[in-house]
Amino acid sequence: MAVNEHAGRPASPSMLVDLDRLIAAYYEERPDPGIPAQRVAFGTSGHRGSSLATSFNEAHIVAASAGVARYRRSKGINGPLFMGRDTHALSEPAFRTALEVLVADGVDVLVDPTDRFTPTPALSHAILTYNRGPRDGLADGIVVTPSHNPPEDGGFKYNPPNGGPADTDVTGWIQDEANRLLEDGVDAVARKPYDQARAMAGEHDFLGGYVSDLAAVIDLDAIRGSGLRLGVDPLGGASVDYWPAIGQRYGLDLTVTNAVVDPTFGFMTVDWDGRIRMDPSSPYAMAGLVGLRDRFDVAFGNDADADRHGIVTRGAGLLNPNHFLSAGIAYLFGGARDWAPAVAVGKTLVSSAMIDRVTADLGRRLLEVPVGFKWFVDGLVDGSVGFGGEESAGASFLRRDGTVWTTDKDGIIACLLAAELTAKSGRDPGVAYGELTERFGAPAYRRIDAPATKAEKAVLGKLSADQVTATSLAGDEITGVLTTAPGNGAAIGGLKVTTAKGWFAARPSGTEDVYKIYAESFRGEEHLGRLIEEAQALVSTVLAANRG
Repeated sequence: MAVNEHAGRPASPSMLVDLDRLIAAYYEERPDPGIPAQRVAFGTSGHRGSSLATSFNEAHIVAASAGVARYRRSKGINGPLFMGRDTHALSEPAFRTALEVLVADGVDVLVDPTDRFTPTPALSHAILTYNRGPRDGLADGIVVTPSHNPPEDGGFKYNPPNGGPADTDVTGWIQDEANRLLEDGVDAVARKPYDQARAMAGEHDFLGGYVSDLAAVIDLDAIRGSGLRLGVDPLGGASVDYWPAIGQRYGLDLTVTNAVVDPTFGFMTVDWDGRIRMDPSSPYAMAGLVGLRDRFDVAFGNDADADRHGIVTRGAGLLNPNHFLSAGIAYLFGGARDWAPAVAVGKTLVSSAMIDRVTADLGRRLLEVPVGFKWFVDGLVDGSVGFGGEESAGASFLRRDGTVWTTDKDGIIACLLAAELTAKSGRDPGVAYGELTERFGAPAYRRIDAPATKAEKAVLGKLSADQVTATSLAGDEITGVLTTAPGNGAAIGGLKVTTAKGWFAARPSGTEDVYKIYAESFRGEEHLGRLIEEAQALVSTVLAANRG
């Protein structure tokens, strides 16, 4: 992937989205359900799109909200529905639309009392806290967010009573109902005028509930006592009110380096491809905070809904997400938490094999699952999985007493874990990861994207083990050819090939017309290049055979 010449530089005015045009399109453009790209489509993180592409418009949210209300009724979910939004421009109108539909349908919706922003983990925490108590009915929730996506995008995500991302059975039901409503015409869906709907909605203090409970999952006394200087860049996202509250409540030396909320995200430095993207794992998007690293002992950032984390240290700069996951796992399971011996470490199958080596050394069970945080939900709920992490900088873990904290990704506690590790071990996560490489080797890791049509993606999603006829990969004997995840037997929607010194995985993207190859080598960059070349050759051969 070629890096754009503007990557890491401040966004220019010409790059900024026209907010008036974006919002106007949300209300004025009517999707055609006969066009696949204009239908409601729940991917790994809900329905996403842009009003400018007629893929995220008022009709989509009316239909999706009505679909959620009908799903709740079909399953007997009659507790409150917690609803929040992030700082994307389309999130506010979509939030308003959803509230109008849900309240008209008789749903007891709970929203932020100040009409501010709600991080995804705060909503997950609220659902789980409510459902633990002696209440009538079960709660669920909706977060209006496209996560780290560009400013012109919108997103709508449903979290069922388990607090985590909905699985495909749930999202499939809601998606089908929403598209049926789109086809019939959403004008017949009942709505309340927004002012009435807001007055009828209940309120929930997401910020207070989440922040006041943080000591149950993070040793904040240790962080405060260490005197660490912490820097935070919320990247203009939903955590912008949370970090000052955390610093104040727990007496931390914490500086928010950027408190600007601007729906154009014009304060950002642009990502690798020249687009604005609030990705805290990108050194280009995080260039502003990385440049300030000498001011802080540890610094960190979150994406727009705070379900992802980026960790910056003086010596390492911005840590690769795999590096931080490995260091965090080694710390938590290496004595920082008194979790039962049977509690497992969870990782997605495209995350670093360093995690495998660390987990084996700890004597812990490894739960390797397909891509998607939903696969960790059940284990986090019952406490059998202590930590779930994915290479795209998403993670959550149990409370200190071994019970569930959140079942969706929590970028805030991941950042605080970096501070706790530093405070209690005397070295930051970058140094801690360096120590792991001295013991287990220093892997080279890379992901590449390549264009793929929908037909080609369908082929790649059904790759089979018998399509790999080779016995070696990049000079090493093949030890495994996987089409299902070792941890739960679920289909991975692609293929993973492993050796003792490296691996690659190939799978189609769930949201873009590309396929992805992930690869990792414990022999260095040159060997990694060979792995990728052979992986690309395999994919090309399969696609060519299917064209014929």
